[in-house]
This record gives sequence, C-alpha cells and structure tokens, in this order.
Amino acid sequence: MPESGAQGERVLSQTPLDGVKQVIAVSSCKGGVGKSTVATNLALALAAQGKKVGLADVDIYGPSAPTMLGVGGQPQPDGNEKIPPLTAHGIEVMSMGFFLDDAAPVIWRGPMAMSATKQFVRGVSWGGLDYLVVDLPPGTGDILLTLSQEIPIDGAVVVTTPQDVALADVTRGIGMFRKVNTPVLGVVVNMASLVCSGCGTRDAVFGTRTGAQLATELGVPLLGELPVEIAVREAGDAGVPVFERDPDHAASQEFAAIAGRVVDGLAAAAELDTTPEPLEIAHDKERDLVRIRWTDGGMTYYQRRGLRGWCPCAQCQGHGGQRNFVDIDDPRLSGVESVGRYAIRFMWEDGHSTGIYPYGYLLEIAEFPECRPD
Repeated sequence: MPESGAQGERVLSQTPLDGVKQVIAVSSCKGGVGKSTVATNLALALAAQGKKVGLADVDIYGPSAPTMLGVGGQPQPDGNEKIPPLTAHGIEVMSMGFFLDDAAPVIWRGPMAMSATKQFVRGVSWGGLDYLVVDLPPGTGDILLTLSQEIPIDGAVVVTTPQDVALADVTRGIGMFRKVNTPVLGVVVNMASLVCSGCGTRDAVFGTRTGAQLATELGVPLLGELPVEIAVREAGDAGVPVFERDPDHAASQEFAAIAGRVVDGLAAAAELDTTPEPLEIAHDKERDLVRIRWTDGGMTYYQRRGLRGWCPCAQCQGHGGQRNFVDIDDPRLSGVESVGRYAIRFMWEDGHSTGIYPYGYLLEIAEFPECRPD
C-alpha cells in the first residue's frame, strides 16, 4: 500500500478502458439462445444512431464475430504494443477467433482464459468509442468475473429463451450481475416463437410464456422479443447481419428498438447509481485504524482486528451460512486493491488475501463493536 506519513492514503478507482465511454455486456446464462446474434445486431443498431461502436467477442471457447460479421485476419500490435481492432460494417471488432485455427479446439483452464480476457479488454486500441458491446461466453464463470473486476461495466443485457429450463439459469445470471454491482438493463427474449415462412403464423415452440411475463418474473425490464426467423440465421451465416442486410426487416426494426431501450437504460442506471463507493483508504498505524472515505461524503473507521476478524472469505466464514468472527492476534495490513466496482480486497502480512469485501458489507461491519474505534 503506498503510504504518505502515518495516513497512507490511496485513491481507489477502477480504470476505464482507454477510448471507451460506456461498456455494455451481453450475456446469456445458457448456451444456444442467440446471444451473439443479439450482441452483433445490437452493436450495428447502436452505430446506426450515429455512434462509434465496438464489439469485443470474449466468448473464447466459441467466438462468433468473425463469421457473423464476415471479417477475418490477424491484427498485429501497433507501436504502443496494443492490438488494433478490425473494422466490419462500420464497427470496430476484436475476437479471439482472429487468432485461432478454425479446426483447433480451445482447451484452456480458467487462469489462461482470464489472462486472455484481460488482454482483450486492456490490450486493444479502441478508437474513441461511444459504446463497446462485449459478447460474453455463456454462464457466470471466470471470464465474467474477470471482466467485472477489470473494467467498469455500465450495463448488462441478458438474452434468454422462454423455456422453463432457461429461467433458473437466467435468474442466477442476473443475481451474479447484481452481486458485482452491474446494472441489469433488461432481458431480450429470443426465439419467442417460430414464424412460418409460408403462412406467417407463429408457434410457441419454446414455451408460451410471454416476454412481459418473463421480465416480470425476473424483475427486470423487457428490452425486446425476437422470433425464430430463417432470414436472421441466413444473414448471420453469410457474414452480413440482418440489421445490415435488410434494415426494414421486422427483426431489424426490433433490434433498433432494443438499442433505443438500452441507451435509455444506461441513462437511467447512471442517474440511479447512488451506491457510495470508496474514494480513498487511510491506514493509521499509530491508532491501529483503517479509515474509508466514501463518495457520498461519509467516513467509516475499522480497527484492524475487526476488519480482519470479519473477513468474508470461505476460509474464515466456512460454508455453514452463519457469520463467524475469527480473532487474529495483531493482524497487520500489507496491501489493498479495488475489485471491480463492488468490493475491496485487503491483504495481510501473514499472507491472507482471499477476503473480498463488498461495499455494502464494509458499510455494515463498520457498526460492529469489533470494528468501531475505542
């Protein structure tokens, strides 16, 4: 921890991506629901509003952007050792697919995937974007956690189908975003029905639950509903997404509406983001105190013994669901770092560093007697 005298103040902030104003994560908690189709067409619909847009395909195990956008090649680092994105249909694109053999499987353990994700978000020279749309892999695993810890995500779009089997996964995914303090802008219900190419009738092949019903169950806004349509699949396979190939198509019009609701949701999320965040941490060794100053002007104080004793990690708390105070004799703080926009990690001289303290948890334990100054 950098120190200045006895106070040792350090400003804590998550560094935004160079050249990117806002980051939109597109997620599906289950594979095969059309997440990449939504992410690609959403990026094009945002660009059609006159904005500069990029698409980062961090679905490392199944990258789709090269095929869906009809773009290929292997970008080379520039003079600043950053990788310039490629351009397709007026948007900037970066994908792991640019660096992989089409026939070779990606057999990576978590740490390798996390390292590649960091390289993608920090190692690309995005050129002054209004929006960066990030196409995430399915699920709530390492890559999502790495992304949420590495950069500030301004909002998440969740893609699902009406199936009952998908609902539980989507609920977990939304809970994950909320846990890491990422606003969920809403849900896109894909494959809501099957449109007959002959007569135009619609069949609810994936369930009769409407988008409005699903959004109500999930407690998030409905951004849009999309049927299964051959034209959307054909356009993606041809490398010219439907929004680009046929702007008047009903699906293209729906993507335009979704883009408008996403922009409105980003503005609303920014206005409602009242959760205080740490501005700085001060370690007063003489008084054996840690002080946190918050963005709302508040100040909280912690005895080191209390801060360490209420460490929220599984090693200290176990898996029983009850909180435990672990009394450590004379714990000494060695470092501190921000974790995304939702937590602080404290590191101790005895090597303990697995405790990630969410902001709300820090505000709560400040009132505990073990933490309050004498």
